[in-house]
Amino acid sequence: MISTLRWILDGLYLIPLTVLTIYSVHRYWEVILYRLYRRRQPARAGKFDILPTVTVQLPLYNERYVAARVIEAAGRLDYPRDRLQIQVLDDSTDESADIARRACARLRQAGVDVEYLHRQERTGFKAGALAAGLASAKGEFIAIFDADFVPQPDMLRRVIHYFTDPKVGCIQTRWEHLNRRQSLLTRCQAVFLDGHFIIEHGARSRSGRFINFNGTGGVWRARAVRDAGGWQHDTLTEDMDLSYRAQLQGWKIIFLPEVVSPAELPPEIIAFKQQQHRWTKGSVQTGIKLLPALLGARLPLRVKIEAWFHLSSGIVYPMAVLLSVLLLPTFFLGGPGVLAPKSPVLALIIMALLTVLTFSAGTFYVLAQKELGQSFWRGALLVPLLMAVGMGISLANSLAVWEGFIGRQSEFIRTPKYGIAGDAPRHQWKSRAGAFRGKLHWLPWVEIALGLYLLACIVIAVVCQRAVLCVPFLLVFMFGYLYVGCLSLYAQWLARRSEPLPALAA
Repeated sequence: MISTLRWILDGLYLIPLTVLTIYSVHRYWEVILYRLYRRRQPARAGKFDILPTVTVQLPLYNERYVAARVIEAAGRLDYPRDRLQIQVLDDSTDESADIARRACARLRQAGVDVEYLHRQERTGFKAGALAAGLASAKGEFIAIFDADFVPQPDMLRRVIHYFTDPKVGCIQTRWEHLNRRQSLLTRCQAVFLDGHFIIEHGARSRSGRFINFNGTGGVWRARAVRDAGGWQHDTLTEDMDLSYRAQLQGWKIIFLPEVVSPAELPPEIIAFKQQQHRWTKGSVQTGIKLLPALLGARLPLRVKIEAWFHLSSGIVYPMAVLLSVLLLPTFFLGGPGVLAPKSPVLALIIMALLTVLTFSAGTFYVLAQKELGQSFWRGALLVPLLMAVGMGISLANSLAVWEGFIGRQSEFIRTPKYGIAGDAPRHQWKSRAGAFRGKLHWLPWVEIALGLYLLACIVIAVVCQRAVLCVPFLLVFMFGYLYVGCLSLYAQWLARRSEPLPALAA
């Protein structure tokens, strides 16, 4: 009986480890694709003799610290005033609506065409706001910037001529980070996003595979949006949903890494987790919605395979949690398989798979930093912390995967913006935390419990001399859960004790 349980446990343990390894190998493949196609630069088909009209959409919701900043930045765009319209799509229910109105009034006095749209009901959340704006948009092309972005003045002039190719439906620029060096957390987020844009977008876009619009920092052809069915709000990632629908209709999406759109990174862990939860759940919803049609479409096999990995990548989070939970019973039963010294072959297999996981992350993110001109060694030193943070948010993202899979609908929870830039005081966001009070959540306690659980596994491994070679990996996983859980409790405490500040001067 015990022997049977051991074999079952070994099999259960190998399932999540194998799934994680498959997705890690896919990351190696993306690195290879990037290296193969890195010099295939997108080329402009021509140049507009007369610049077309562009509508800039700024979706806002209770953005007291950044509303004026993004509106004023849009007003500084270097584009002919008679061919530029700015739409402030404001669903705010607090004093930030007044801040936005005053910022719009200042732009109008400066001769800028600004339309302020305020919906009484937040139907469809961001997708609903974008759809409402599209109905009155004057532009043939639609640029979108979220509230935490500060578009550079030359952005439109640098991207607009790529639309001389009538098949181009969207252009995505690379996100840059206003507060990259604010903390270890923002450094990690910056590296995560750099890997996504440089390696993932670079590999997919230049090798002819589907990519996604990231919801902001890009420009759409209005006709492509309408042709693809418009903005829909049945997923939390309306940007990914529209991207795939448009590409299924034959439109191309171009990624321009040399054109950057600076933005603010969430400076505290709960905002980061909310953002990751929304993106993860939305990708699952989009996969369920579109993968059947995509896999049945007349597309190259390479496009379908990459789309499958892209839209199903959320599965790695519940697999990571399952891997953690199975450690203790595996240690106690003690073999004959995965973690026991009596089985050197399987022990070698487990170490090989864990090594693949580690070097996959290292290769992916370090190469992205190298391509951006960052220090190789600085990027390499961050890899353990990146893995730890990725593991730490795996529980929250596992819940997102489950909610997306069972079709549980939820509100679009925006990411709090604190108005933090590179020259801002390091802990400025703490004085503003009271503006984003939320419910006390039980999840940080479970994350801390998982961290302590892994600590127990480490003690057992050392004392009983079982799978000692796995201890470095367990330390990373343990630190991730404790780091994320403790930071989450601290952020909750800080928000509860802080008083909301008066609205900033606008």
